[in-house]
Amino acid sequence: MKIAVNTRLLIHNKLDGIGWFTYNTLKIITQNHPEHTFYFIFDRNYDNEFIFSENVIPIVVPPPTRHPVLWNIWLKVSVPKALKKINIDFFLSPDGFLPSKLNIPSVTVIHDINFAHNPKDLPLSTRNFYNKNFPDYAQKTTRIATVSEFSKRDIVYTYKISPKKIDVVYNGANIDYKPVDENTKIETKKKYTDGEDYFIFIGAIHPRKNIKRLIIAFDEFKKNTEFSHKLVIVGPHFFKNSELLKTYESLDYKEDIIFTGRLNVEDLHKVLASAFAMTFVPYFEGFGIPILEAMFCDVPVISANVTSMPEVAEDAALYVNPMNISEIAGAMHKIIIDEELRNSLIKKGKLQRQKFSWEKTAEKLWKTIEIAASEKQSLLHP
Repeated sequence: MKIAVNTRLLIHNKLDGIGWFTYNTLKIITQNHPEHTFYFIFDRNYDNEFIFSENVIPIVVPPPTRHPVLWNIWLKVSVPKALKKINIDFFLSPDGFLPSKLNIPSVTVIHDINFAHNPKDLPLSTRNFYNKNFPDYAQKTTRIATVSEFSKRDIVYTYKISPKKIDVVYNGANIDYKPVDENTKIETKKKYTDGEDYFIFIGAIHPRKNIKRLIIAFDEFKKNTEFSHKLVIVGPHFFKNSELLKTYESLDYKEDIIFTGRLNVEDLHKVLASAFAMTFVPYFEGFGIPILEAMFCDVPVISANVTSMPEVAEDAALYVNPMNISEIAGAMHKIIIDEELRNSLIKKGKLQRQKFSWEKTAEKLWKTIEIAASEKQSLLHP
C-alpha cells in the first residue's frame, strides 16, 4: 500500500503528547513494514530524525498549520491536492485531523474530546474548529483508534459512533525512562532545587491540566507542614497566561515552585527519575503518559481520580479529587510521611507498567489499519 500519514506534529524539539505518540508508533510501524511505502505529509521543513526508514518519503505541503484558518486551508485544499497527485491508497492521521473529499480508507486517532466538554479551555477559533469538524471526522473515517477505554466510551456516547468502529490503542513510554542511581539524583536536585526533594508535574500548561489548583495545593501543603520539598513544573512557560500568573504571584511559597520550561529527553528523564513523587492531577485526560513514565522511573504517583487516569494507573497511584485543593495538598503530605504507602505504590507501578509499551501500541495501531483497509475492500468488492 501507499500510505499517507499526517505528520504535521513531528516538529524537532517540540514534541508533545500526540507528537510522541506519532513519533514512536510511526518509527516502529515503518521499520516493521518495509513492504509498504509511507508518505509523511509535513506542513513545514522537517528534520531528518523523522525519516525512520527507506520506505518513508517526506512531502512538505504548506501552509504551516499554526491556527484554525491555516488548518482549514491545509485540510481542504493543500492536502487533498497532494494526495491526488500521489494516488494514495490509505490515510493515517495520528492527531485526528482528516482532509476533505477523502475517498480512500482511513484511520484517525482521536486521543480525547475534552473540547466537547470543556470548550472554554481553548481559544474561541480553536474550539469552534474542533467542535465543528471532529464529529464529522469521526463519522467519515473508516476506523477510529483512541488511547483508553474511557475515551472510547466518550466518543461513542458524544458522537453516536458504533463501538465496533473504535479500537483502543494504549500509549507507551520511552524505553529511556528508567530509575537512576543516587549520584544522578543528588546532582539533579542540586541543579534544579538546591538539593531538596521535589514533587514533579510534566505536561502542557493547559487549563485542563489543572496547574492552578496544583500550585495552590502545594502552597497549602507548605503552609501546613515543615517539609522542605519543592514543586518542579516541566513544560512550556505559562507567563502569557495572565490568570495563572496572577495566582502564582499571590502564593506565599512561590519561590519553591520551579518552572524548567521544555527539557530535552535526557534532562527530562533525569528530572523525572530524581523526583520524590509525580503530581498529575488534570480534570480531563485521554490517557496520561506522565503517569506511565513515572512508573517506569520507580517514582510514586499522585493522580486525579477522574476520566482515564484510574484506568491507566489502576491500584498504583494515590488518587485525589482534582477539584479539591485540600485533598491534593493532603496527598502530598501523606506520601511523605507514609513510607510504606510510597514503597507500595512503587512496587505496584512496576507491575502496572508491564501492560504498556510503544511496541504494543504500534502493533495495535497497525492492526486497526489492516482492519480498515480490509473493511473498505469488502465494501468495494462484496
